[in-house]
Formats: sequence, structure tokens, C-alpha cells
Amino acid sequence: MKPLKQTRSQPPQAAREDVIVFAVGGFKLAIAASVVKEIRGMEDLHAFALGGISAQISKLKYTLERNGTTYFVVDAAQHFLLPESHGARVMVLRNVPTGVLVDSTDRIMEISSLHALPRAFTHEERGWYRGLAVVNGAVVPVVNHNAFLNKTELEILRAGLERVRGVVTV
Repeated sequence: MKPLKQTRSQPPQAAREDVIVFAVGGFKLAIAASVVKEIRGMEDLHAFALGGISAQISKLKYTLERNGTTYFVVDAAQHFLLPESHGARVMVLRNVPTGVLVDSTDRIMEISSLHALPRAFTHEERGWYRGLAVVNGAVVPVVNHNAFLNKTELEILRAGLERVRGVVTV
């Protein structure tokens, strides 16, 4: 009989990072402050309706036009498979045409380490989160901002907008 191989969990990444703590459906999450361009209310949002694409990517709820760019606003509760929530704030992300509808934003704070995800995270949630952080004594998932809309979804959306409206997005 072979001895059981012991595995060590990965040590936390020691880099300090500013994060924005936000809430969705009663759950606290965090996102790197450096990837958020703007936090805003619901004004100037347009209901997302683009033929069959609306049904394909049901987590999309709104679009936002800003300086010639169309931002696609993802309902964070649907994205994270959480109970329906009452989104009131939009975090517009930097360098991607994506906004995230959340219930509220709490604060910006510095975390001192990012812990690897436990093995219990086995499916799509492994892509949703970069790791876990301890915030005021509570464990909070730190979101992967590139997971809200993947490359394929963005290509479908860009092509749909170009075809329907003649709009080219960044």
C-alpha cells in the first residue's frame, strides 16, 4: 500500500491590493479597485434587447453608452447564480466593455493577501473568483473581472451590434 501523498494548500499571495467591497443578494464580494473605472447609479441605462442574443446571454440586463463605447451591463446575481436581488449601482469596468449591476458598494479597502480557492470550488465558480480575502474578520471572494463576459460572449455582442445598429464597440 502506498502512503497517502500529502498536499499543502498554496500560501496566500502577499501583494497588497485595494479592493472595492460590494453586495449582491445579501452576499459580500470584492473586486480589484484598479479594474473599476466608475461606480454609478441606474440613470442612462437602456434595457438590453438584441434579438436572439438576449435569450442566449440572459444575465445581460442593460447597455450603457459612454463616449462612443457600448458597455454591456451584467446582472451580478444572475452571473453568480444567487437569489434575485435589487441592483441599484453599476460598476463600469476598465479596459472591457462591461458593467456589473450590484445591490450596493460598501467601501474601498486594502487587502494584504489573496488566498487560493479551496478545492470545493470545482465548476464555473473557479473562473468567477481570483481567490479569497479576509475582510473585517469575514472571508470574501475576490471576483475575476474578466469572467463577467467571456471572449465568445463579447464577440457575439459586438457582431450583433454591428449587424443591427452599425455600432462598433471597443
